Amino acid sequence: MIELAGIIILGIIAQWFAWRLKLPAILPLIIIGLLVGPLATLYTEDGNKLIEPIWNGEKGLFPGEGLYYFVSLAISIILFEGGLTLKRSEIRNVGPVITKLITLGSLVTFFVGAIAAHFIFDLSWQVSFLFSALIIVTGPTVITPILRNIPLKKDVSAVLKWEGILIDPIGALAAVLVFEFISVGEGQAYTLTALIEFGKILLFGFTFGFTFAHALAFAIKKNFIPHYLLNVVSLSVVLLVFVESDIFAHESGLLAVVVMGMVLGNMDLPNIKELLYFKESLSVLLISILFILLSANINIADLELIYTWKTLALFATIIFVIRPLGVFLSAAGSNLKFNEKLFVSWVGPRGIVAAGIASLFGSKLLARGEAGAEFITPLVFMIVLGTVLLNATTARIVAKAIGVFLTKSEGILIIGASEFARLIGAYLNDNGRHVVLLDNNQSNVQKSKQMGLEALRGNIYSDNVADNLELTDVGYLMALTGNSDINKYAVKKFKDQFGEQGTFRLIDEDEMRDASNNPQDGLFSHTDDFISLTEIVRNYPELNEIALKNEAHFHELMALAKDEKNIVPIFVKSPDGDIDMIPGFSDRITQIKTGYTLVYLGQKIEKTDRPAPKED
Repeated sequence: MIELAGIIILGIIAQWFAWRLKLPAILPLIIIGLLVGPLATLYTEDGNKLIEPIWNGEKGLFPGEGLYYFVSLAISIILFEGGLTLKRSEIRNVGPVITKLITLGSLVTFFVGAIAAHFIFDLSWQVSFLFSALIIVTGPTVITPILRNIPLKKDVSAVLKWEGILIDPIGALAAVLVFEFISVGEGQAYTLTALIEFGKILLFGFTFGFTFAHALAFAIKKNFIPHYLLNVVSLSVVLLVFVESDIFAHESGLLAVVVMGMVLGNMDLPNIKELLYFKESLSVLLISILFILLSANINIADLELIYTWKTLALFATIIFVIRPLGVFLSAAGSNLKFNEKLFVSWVGPRGIVAAGIASLFGSKLLARGEAGAEFITPLVFMIVLGTVLLNATTARIVAKAIGVFLTKSEGILIIGASEFARLIGAYLNDNGRHVVLLDNNQSNVQKSKQMGLEALRGNIYSDNVADNLELTDVGYLMALTGNSDINKYAVKKFKDQFGEQGTFRLIDEDEMRDASNNPQDGLFSHTDDFISLTEIVRNYPELNEIALKNEAHFHELMALAKDEKNIVPIFVKSPDGDIDMIPGFSDRITQIKTGYTLVYLGQKIEKTDRPAPKED
């Protein structure tokens, strides 16, 4: 009981430290597992592990093959959640570089990695290909924390993000297929019988996954499942599919749940987001328990196996040969510059799925007496730990050294995607600025996308917003929602991360009535809130420009705007295209010269015959 409670507590502590230090959670989880597992034998008085996953007659958590059953079920849930995130539309829209990375790049890793493992460690081809299949996977859980605080060009961060999301289930599927081929081939010399068995695994895996996905979707759409039972019913169906498929064709369960997740993820289900959130939360708990258990289950003898120059040679081959080869072949002919390809080549940490499946498959093959199977788990854990540690500590340094680090973040995050916000976003986008609109209203998000704007659906009260890699080049924040509390909260929460160049919000009704209460981050004017701006946009749905002659001319126009409620100054644009937002304290704006432009909302300012103001 103490051991089980300790694993959960240590797992959550590791997750918290990972969040706090902005590191991939797998790093502290594996380190804790090694410290309470194999490394504990070096400092405990009796020379035993602090946590023993397998019952050895005196202590341990799981008797017999109980640990393997638990790991199998946990991995099935994690893989199902990964399958849910894979969308066909995303694969079509991510661009040729990412498409090649998850296809051509995966093939390079699969074949070259197998060759390296075979000749460096003298492993059989079967075990070598299983190892190479396992190290295909990167995963968003390891990529996101590493890149979260590195300002990068949008294309570079997008390539790394989407590769991690899309390759997770694809790499897992490759590893499952290789393992199943090894399993059916054992003792049958890969004869026709072995191929028939492999075919049965594919048949039942795809059939069970596809059939149960449609059955669950049908039950959800017809409201056969009450809302409060939706998540637990879905969980039970995943476990049912895994077990039933495994009964009909041994080792087909993991394939079935991956297929089931992919099919469900591409259906138009009303509660798919809620289901995904539940699976993500459950995956966090399972991962926390799983990787402490798996790391603790490694023995000193396993670590001694890889305590050799061969391990360093294999690691170096993966880092300096296999990853760059896959990236440069995939990015050939693309718009990525050489230094950007070099950075993508450097950042390739292996993920949670790789380590989890490696432990499961390695243990199963070892129990069956497969030659070289004892190398699978420690080698993959070494690759995972090494790549995550290397990238977490050097990614920022390398980004600066090779020139992909953005010294000034010019992107703009707009909170809210109302008609007024879309108008502002469209103008900025047309003037070459990277603009992202964030709104919790799907209709507003869809209208933004129809205008060609980049828009995300999200809740600012969720921590997931800060993890979004589309926002790595954002340096300006504009809160333009109709809710003053949301605007103030957005400014407070995201000021440090997204507002290094400037943070602005609409004033509220109370501030508008009190001329002395002029907030430093107030936008545009001290006489316009969301309601008044929305009314103006309804009557004048476009932004206008007028050339400024000098600073006096600017202040004259600002005075005109104060008198005319249908004119709201928005930006000042310099001759070289720089755009400055006009805050509520616009009287502080200086250095306006000939060639500058005032961008404003509302009715057009008619030219007058009076002479232009003179320079002071």
